[in-house]
Amino acid sequence: MALQVDLNADMGESFGPWKMGDDAALLKIVTSANVACGFHAGDWDVMATTMAQAVENGVGIGAHPGFADLHGFGRQRMHYPLPSLQNLIRYQVGAAQAMARAAGGQVRHLKLHGALANMASEDQAMARACYEAALSVAPDLIIMVLAGTAQQRAARDLGCPVACEIFADRAYNDDATLVDRSLPGAVIHDPDRAAARMVEMVKAGAIITESGKNISTRIDTICLHGDTPTAVSIAAGIRRALQKSGVELKQFAGGPA
Repeated sequence: MALQVDLNADMGESFGPWKMGDDAALLKIVTSANVACGFHAGDWDVMATTMAQAVENGVGIGAHPGFADLHGFGRQRMHYPLPSLQNLIRYQVGAAQAMARAAGGQVRHLKLHGALANMASEDQAMARACYEAALSVAPDLIIMVLAGTAQQRAARDLGCPVACEIFADRAYNDDATLVDRSLPGAVIHDPDRAAARMVEMVKAGAIITESGKNISTRIDTICLHGDTPTAVSIAAGIRRALQKSGVELKQFAGGPA
């Protein structure tokens, strides 16, 4: 059977007259879109436009909730009591559902953003609380998890459909978490390097860390960040490289963790 993988991007991160990324171009390349819900980035008009473009291009729509941190783009660590964190997730998933429905689409997956995602990749109880909250609003959601981390373990215990994700434009630690953005080399900007490492990881069925360690994992989807200056070039390069190597680009179906 030919290898298949989804290609997703974080987007919908503009705000009012301030533009972040080229979502229209990315939506002609990727197969899934993680749309900001207005807390770490985005607003109601940006959500509406992004989701309408996703529907037009046949791209799967995901809710991409983050901390209430517009100033820090959701990348500052914050601490909430778990019940409050769950309401923060519910609020954003509900907004995403409404905007997707109005655009003629639907929210099919959930992916946590930024510092919230990083903290949940380290803390299984936090990850589980977030996923339970999302599923309480939308029981049929596919939960996109950072492969090999506490996120995947939390989703496995819940028994919900899961898509295991790796990152094209981020470096990895030996525990499958992402190298902190404050460290040199944490973010990969070179499209050729990003494409080559994705082909290598998908073929190997493993995350390859900065130290060269291989962490075997299921890989359902590859992510790139829409706010990266070379995002469109990275997306196009990955798509070409995967297809050239015989890997089919296709939306993930979701399955047991």
